[in-house]
Amino acid sequence: MVRLIPKDEKFYELFIKDGQIMVEIARKLDALVTDYDRLDERLVEIQALEKQGDRVDDEVAARLERSFITPFDREDIHELTVHLDDVIDGIQSSAETFQIYGVKEPTDEARSLVRIIVGQSVELLAALQKLEKDKKSITPHLVVIHDLEHEADGLSRAAIGRLFRERMDALEVIKLRGLYLALEETIDAAEDAAEVIERILAKS
Repeated sequence: MVRLIPKDEKFYELFIKDGQIMVEIARKLDALVTDYDRLDERLVEIQALEKQGDRVDDEVAARLERSFITPFDREDIHELTVHLDDVIDGIQSSAETFQIYGVKEPTDEARSLVRIIVGQSVELLAALQKLEKDKKSITPHLVVIHDLEHEADGLSRAAIGRLFRERMDALEVIKLRGLYLALEETIDAAEDAAEVIERILAKS
């Protein structure tokens, strides 16, 4: 049967672009916690990438408005865009937390949580790159994202527990707990994006 109104396949390109921005901003955060210098300069770079992500999201929204036929359900396109944006926003928020709270030095746990965010971002990008033509090979990437989230849960609980066991200064406890929660929310957002992709695969 001839399709008189073709699907708008540009959505795939936009998702990949969003994923590329997500990986780049995650690696910027990793560089920040690894070297922990030039915070102002690094934050400017991270904020610029977040704005790039917003522009991609705006383009997705515009395409949803004008496209008669989308490559998959409009609700799933919207949800995937929202959760990818949540990851990018969470990375920016986490980076800003270091500066706003005046964190003297990232803890080992904070660095490990950031590396989990990088790992999830890389796997999400790989899944997005296969979404159009290679859906059958996506699932292993999603499994890794879920495994990393489970690892982060244990790591975050242990890190927060250590804050109280070691009887640190109350203000430092508040700062680091806030930082861990910001990082964990970002990790949860990546898992949320993976779950939307799972839903898309189940419908295809």
